[in-house]
Amino acid sequence: MAAQADRLFLGFKRHLRVEQAPGGAIRVTSARGTTTLQGALVHRLAPLLDGTRTESEIRRAMAPFASEDRVGHMLGRLARANLVGFQTTSRTAADAYWDLAGVDRPDTGADPTSVAVVALAGAQPAADACRAAGLTVTQDESRADALFVLCADYLDPRLAEINARRLSDGTPWLLASVCGPDVWVGPAFEPGTGPCWECLAARLRRRRSGTPEPPEASLAPTRAAGLHLAVLELTKWLAGAASGLREQVWTLDTVNLALSCHPVTRRPQCAACGDPAANRVRVVPASVAPAGSRPGNSHRAMPLEDVWERYRHLADPVTGITDPIRPDPRSPGFVHCYLSGRNLALDDEAGGVRQWSGGKGCTDLEARVSALAEAVERYCGTRLGDEQVVCGSYHDLRADAVHPDSCQLFHERQYAERARWNAGATPFQQVPEPFDDRAVIDWTPVRSLTTGAERLLPTDLLYFTGGAGEPSLKATSNGNAAGASLADATVQGFLELVERDAVALWWYNMTRQPVIDQASFGDPFISGVFDGHAGIGRALWLLDLTSDLGVPVVAAISRRTDKPAQDIMLGFGAHFDVRIAVRRALTELGQMLSAVADAGPDGTGYALADPHLVTWWREATTANQPYLLPDPGQAPRRLADYGETGHGGLETDVAAMHAIAERHGLDILVLDQTRPDIGMPVVKVTVPGLRHFWARFAPGRLYDVPVRLGRLRRATAYHDLNPIPLFL
Repeated sequence: MAAQADRLFLGFKRHLRVEQAPGGAIRVTSARGTTTLQGALVHRLAPLLDGTRTESEIRRAMAPFASEDRVGHMLGRLARANLVGFQTTSRTAADAYWDLAGVDRPDTGADPTSVAVVALAGAQPAADACRAAGLTVTQDESRADALFVLCADYLDPRLAEINARRLSDGTPWLLASVCGPDVWVGPAFEPGTGPCWECLAARLRRRRSGTPEPPEASLAPTRAAGLHLAVLELTKWLAGAASGLREQVWTLDTVNLALSCHPVTRRPQCAACGDPAANRVRVVPASVAPAGSRPGNSHRAMPLEDVWERYRHLADPVTGITDPIRPDPRSPGFVHCYLSGRNLALDDEAGGVRQWSGGKGCTDLEARVSALAEAVERYCGTRLGDEQVVCGSYHDLRADAVHPDSCQLFHERQYAERARWNAGATPFQQVPEPFDDRAVIDWTPVRSLTTGAERLLPTDLLYFTGGAGEPSLKATSNGNAAGASLADATVQGFLELVERDAVALWWYNMTRQPVIDQASFGDPFISGVFDGHAGIGRALWLLDLTSDLGVPVVAAISRRTDKPAQDIMLGFGAHFDVRIAVRRALTELGQMLSAVADAGPDGTGYALADPHLVTWWREATTANQPYLLPDPGQAPRRLADYGETGHGGLETDVAAMHAIAERHGLDILVLDQTRPDIGMPVVKVTVPGLRHFWARFAPGRLYDVPVRLGRLRRATAYHDLNPIPLFL
């Protein structure tokens, strides 16, 4: 303050009206409301803050009534509250506006800010608008303090050249588009301190997904309003106002007058402003050590509230990696289910009950976080072209490479009959071409948590390719998981593999399994779900599918009881704690119920038209699919039958995972798929030999384990396996 006192006056800000109030108080009014100031000191000080005195003059006038320290303290408090400040004698509406904004007016300095206007969208009266705002306009970009760039499309290829030049010379620039129904303003790019245009463009390209730009829809008033709004934000930014433009795009829907902001994240792996290699070293450490785990919330590593607040910006309709999280409108009222955009794991939009990414949970927050996490894991599991790869054939790399047949597990007869099978199969049940050991393909390093060794897996088995990958390789979402830590995600991915393996053993061998007595759990949530099913005319039961791996695996099965078509739906869950496994199965079942929630007795009302699913819903019954029913020859499983279920947390789960692998001779292979610009830990867990619950019929556990467990006297023959592929 003192440095300016000799040439500027100190007074109440020019956007304020100051008056005496009853009782000796001072009332200060602005367009934002009224503040009342109390006390003898401020009562004496207020008349001196009329903008006609310097700070020194005010301090001298107050000397008889208060010490210099007390006066300085009071002036500081008023300044921090944006009530007083240094000013000129000018008293225009513009002065009041800048005082309200808390910044000095841009045109009051000795060297006014200069901007160069770059109009890619055609001639615009932008220069006049900038001058009217008090900015100096220059045609020489090299002499401008900043650039104001107007475009029709934020993905205009000419912006790449502008971005490159600005990164080179360090000139800041503001981007805006004002010629559509939605006005876009920002970000304000400041080279070296935040995201660049390429960081933004990478997100916009993914969101657009090849769809063509619509025709321009605007009016003269929307274009004029958009331009002046953009110039206003340009002026505030250059004046130092805290407008949020530096890492956000602001959009104004001129049809509904809805204003929203969209975060823009710097991408450390950006080819323009970052290091493209930042995403390539993704091999996990030899030991996945849990940190900060918490019992209670499925043994996750971070409270749900923290996860949501840290990563919710990723669900944004403009700059996010997925759509805004929204409730599933078809879900029954007794379940919590959310949707989060298209399922990137599927090449075809006819993705059955899993065509959307989504989440479920015992609470609303748990379901929202689950939906966000699934969208993140599928985005991070999509091949973007910057993944670490080694090029070669299996024949040449076999010392380190894992043969894809040990992971895909298709039977040789499935390959031989693939043309006939694929003609009638759903997109995610398609059988690929046989793998050629001498074909040169991309491989990605993964870490064996069992041995600590680095192995190689085909890249197209680890990342979704949108149908553009090797025709003999097909990535699935099995083992993909997001979590609050690397250990958290790894445990969840492993549990999914255990779950799918146990489901395959049951489903394709059609064995009868024991029922789980839900009443023995004494869990109000579980009881509430059972009551909810009864309330909509559905019967519900739980089956124990636990395999030789010893991790509790639960199937929740529900059927209609009020019409001939039973609309049978299923949900599955696995966890070291059987109580969590039951909850997961019930919440997944609730997620699936939306597909049949509105089905009527006449066979209409299904949410999906997939003929395979509709045939199942209309024709499958517990009479013709008896393996869906509990085994009457086995006693019900009760909570006490599972022994100690109170796991200590994530540390215990990690240790149990390693023990299972060692006991059964399994190799746990993990790839860290976390993207630097996303932050949420994501992994792909692969355990060669464990089965997917889709139709994969190669020899191995599918035939051997049911016999070892005593479920069958002899292995099921290939031609006697369940002819109905699991549809989830």
